[in-house]
Amino acid sequence: MTKTNILITGPPRCGKSTLIEKLVNRIEWPVTGFFTQEIKEKGRRVGFSINTLDGREGILAHENVKSQLRVGKYGVNLKDIEAIAVPAMIPSRKGEIVVIDEIGKMECFSRLFKETLIRMLGSSNRMIGSIAEKGTPFIQRIKKRDDVNVIEVTARNRDLLVDQLLDSLKIRC
Repeated sequence: MTKTNILITGPPRCGKSTLIEKLVNRIEWPVTGFFTQEIKEKGRRVGFSINTLDGREGILAHENVKSQLRVGKYGVNLKDIEAIAVPAMIPSRKGEIVVIDEIGKMECFSRLFKETLIRMLGSSNRMIGSIAEKGTPFIQRIKKRDDVNVIEVTARNRDLLVDQLLDSLKIRC
């Protein structure tokens, strides 16, 4: 089976999201999906947002979110994952590249997110995403799929990976 999906992994703050953003900016091909970003107040991280490539925004997790689902001090906002992130993962046309930043513990609290992820990985659309370096058994199974190419980002390779990954996508821009 051809490895049509590229998942970037590495320790927190190693440049996974930045690498994916650089790829998206250089791809001259239709894309859909989302990024997650830190929410800061007075220089202190208080949560994470969901930002779709078509301009929608939501809260992934926040200190002030009241939820049984928690990662550290953050309450996970299942509603926005399912109403904003999941629809952004579904391509509107053949050939559209799906961007998912990231596949992590917070997102995987959603059964709908996990089901949609599996469906998109098995589709004819290519996927570029980031995935937790460590994680749940579900995350480990995703990384072992035959159709997934897992690339580890390090300080030594992160600047070289953009061109290499564009070549592997065969859509050199």
